[in-house]
Amino acid sequence: MVAAVDHRRAWWIVAALAVTQTVGYGALYYSFPVFLPAVAADLAVSPTQATGAFTASVLAGAALAVPVGRWLDRYGGRASMTVGSIAGTLALVGFSRIDTLAELYLMWTAIGAVGALVLYESAFAVVVSWFDAARRPTALLAVTLVAGFASTIFLPLTGLLVDRYGWRVTALVLAAVHGCLTVPLHAVVIRRPPGRAVAPRRSGRGRRGPRADRRSDPGRAALGRAVRDHRFWLLATAFVAHAAGLVTVTIHLVSFLQYAGHDATFAATVVGGLGVLSVAGRIIMTVLQRWQTPTLVIAGVFGVQAVAAGALPAVAGGTVGAVAGIVCFGLGFGVATLARPTLLSQLFGASGFATISAVLVVPVTLVTALAPLGAAVLQQVTGSWTVVWAAVAGCCVVAATAVAAVGRKSPDPATGRSGSR
Repeated sequence: MVAAVDHRRAWWIVAALAVTQTVGYGALYYSFPVFLPAVAADLAVSPTQATGAFTASVLAGAALAVPVGRWLDRYGGRASMTVGSIAGTLALVGFSRIDTLAELYLMWTAIGAVGALVLYESAFAVVVSWFDAARRPTALLAVTLVAGFASTIFLPLTGLLVDRYGWRVTALVLAAVHGCLTVPLHAVVIRRPPGRAVAPRRSGRGRRGPRADRRSDPGRAALGRAVRDHRFWLLATAFVAHAAGLVTVTIHLVSFLQYAGHDATFAATVVGGLGVLSVAGRIIMTVLQRWQTPTLVIAGVFGVQAVAAGALPAVAGGTVGAVAGIVCFGLGFGVATLARPTLLSQLFGASGFATISAVLVVPVTLVTALAPLGAAVLQQVTGSWTVVWAAVAGCCVVAATAVAAVGRKSPDPATGRSGSR
């Protein structure tokens, strides 16, 4: 029962996850673009060939999302996150010793698989299991607030190390930092909350009935209920559409700003500021939820992003217009990260949360891998960035509309009444 939870331990878990998510994203995700030029040159391959390793990494994480989610619902995150931390450390060590393109793909595929075990989805599952609906938004915010600075910390740090010591030594340094911080924190601090028994292991003798099987696999039962609920499909539509728009902006914003007449330094600085904006957006979202339902807040943020994206082609030629449009759009960058655990746990509860969330991660991850290519093709075929930004705005409109539709049918957890206002 949530009421029996030791809240002091729960907040220690939040603190530990804030650290491990920052280090995990810094070492296993944000380091890749810094490594890319040096690795491509060292292996004598094109940057495009080397970039494919990152795509393989993303797809590996998507492939493991559902089985990892089911494990988290049945057994908790301590074992999987500890093993994943060890594996991630070893994968970084292995990466430092590669000599061929095939080995690059192998190591980053392994790193992507590790990400499914140790990054946000696993951390959110642990947090959701430890906190009730009233405290959960603050706990999720605390983790993402700190981890939101992973790029701010690790991009320049990794770049400095690569410039001074080379990419192979840098990979070993990141492996050491990752192993020394994430392994003990996951092994020692992470626990299952009191009152949530570990699912029994299957016995080789006898057959288990369907009811017993559902009791031992809460994720399967919860997912069955979720997919029969139209709100699950509305959220899937919202998160997939929003992810397509978000990743398109992330990948192509620098090119667009240069096309609009800005120099590379200005463009890179603006894109670097998206990390800070994402943190600000998460704070704003959490604060506004004290007065409005989460669906209304999230739909409103997505709507602001749609307006900003649609207006950017007209205003991006000037410095003030470019900054204003990007600030309005950038505030929504971090909201999607919090929106998924917030809405899923509110609608479907903590039991089976990891499995439900993992099922949504798969299409979101696939669109994250494919949308930038689609946007590039669209721009090349039409010869217009305006069309690309219109597509981004359309994605945000779809996301806002779908989340708002969820809110019209969602009961308030405290009153049982409709979430509409």
